[in-house]
Amino acid sequence: MAGRLSLPEVDLSCPICCDIFRDPVVLKCSHSFCAPCLQEYWTARRQNRDCPLCRTQSVDDPVPSLTLRNLCESYIQDNEGVEETAGELYCDPGEICPLHGEKLKLFCLADREAICVVCHTSRKHKQHDCCPVSEAIVDVKEKMKTALSSLQEKKDAFDKMKKNCEDTVAHIEVQARFVERRTREEFEKLRCFLHAEEEARMEELKREELLKSRAMRQKIEEMTRNIASVSESIRALEEEIALEGVSLLHKCKSTLARANCSVENPAMAPGALIDVAKYLGSLSFNVWRKMHEIVKYTPVTLDPNTAAPWLVLSDDLTVVCDSDEKQKLPDNPERFDPDTGVLGRQGFTSGKHAWDVNVGENTAWVVGVAKESVERKEKVSSVLKNGYLSVYFYHKMYFAGTSPLTRLNLKRSPQRIRVQLDCDKGRVSFYDPHDNTHIYTFKHAITEKVFPYFWVGCQQVPLKVEPLEVSVKAVDHS
Repeated sequence: MAGRLSLPEVDLSCPICCDIFRDPVVLKCSHSFCAPCLQEYWTARRQNRDCPLCRTQSVDDPVPSLTLRNLCESYIQDNEGVEETAGELYCDPGEICPLHGEKLKLFCLADREAICVVCHTSRKHKQHDCCPVSEAIVDVKEKMKTALSSLQEKKDAFDKMKKNCEDTVAHIEVQARFVERRTREEFEKLRCFLHAEEEARMEELKREELLKSRAMRQKIEEMTRNIASVSESIRALEEEIALEGVSLLHKCKSTLARANCSVENPAMAPGALIDVAKYLGSLSFNVWRKMHEIVKYTPVTLDPNTAAPWLVLSDDLTVVCDSDEKQKLPDNPERFDPDTGVLGRQGFTSGKHAWDVNVGENTAWVVGVAKESVERKEKVSSVLKNGYLSVYFYHKMYFAGTSPLTRLNLKRSPQRIRVQLDCDKGRVSFYDPHDNTHIYTFKHAITEKVFPYFWVGCQQVPLKVEPLEVSVKAVDHS
């Protein structure tokens, strides 16, 4: 039998016997075999003249291949001195059919296994399509390369996701420290206010205590003088009452006159006590009501987790401006990128809501609402069909985000834009709060959650959500 073949020997070997060709013949399908081997194969097949490799039926007789015979003879002569058994080459056991001892030259496409030529004629593989092992190896390698490429793509995706997760962990820490710092600053501001308010009330209490205590001390001194005067009159009367004779009559006139002098009866003046109720009545409520002077309330808080990497938000999350530097932020699903947009944190599905946006001299902005389902990873125009209900200013022109766009002719350039959202009626209206001039109204049913939406394309002037005036009052149930 044939052994391990070098490349030239493979080209000069019969696929049936695996030896160097003896009287090689070629079929019409271009496959070559030893003439005796092919005849023996056809005899075993009961004169079914098909190609042992491709199963193509051969009507014509095999044609002797003189060129191939000359090559084989030349090869044998060149190798006679090197190895006496040049026709018998060693094969790896894995390349030999365990049933027939023949080399595995074919690959059964139905059973997906390598077989020998004898196996090809067996009942098990008789009707199965086969191809040369070399072709099967090429096909398998192509499939392996495809699988390898797919796995490599998955690995790259996992690597990218891992890096994004690592960046997210670092960003979470940054966010936590930022929230911690801002929270402490805000509570410190409140503590300073409460401390100052407490000290002011204590100072007022001390002033009232001092004033009213001083008044009472003055009253005590006055009463002491009156007591001394009355006591002196009592003593004089008691001495003169003890006299006898005419001398009593001489002194009684002056003594009685002094005793009958007008001395007002002592009385406590009103308001002498500290007004305790003024200090303690609804103390917490009154402090809370006064606190609104330092506490700002904005109806919309910008969500930094949705802000595009080019946007910069203020610490209190009410101001957004554009920049020319892309920040290193996690690519989370909520974030706009590359579109320079940001959403308000709270979304709405019902009720009425309103907020004012200070656009100032900004030359490129979009203000309105956006549906929760808007595309955030592609740059899209802010029009209704893309999930936006907004007005925008660009190239010194105002538009409503309809499809097609609606040009808005405004008499003046508003410095602020008021957005009024009525979810229940499906209305989003825009006004100039300077004189309450109506700008535009979308009539569109709110079927999913919508969020305040801001887009800014000007680096010089930011957009700012204006705070609302806050008042605290008690409800009268009468």
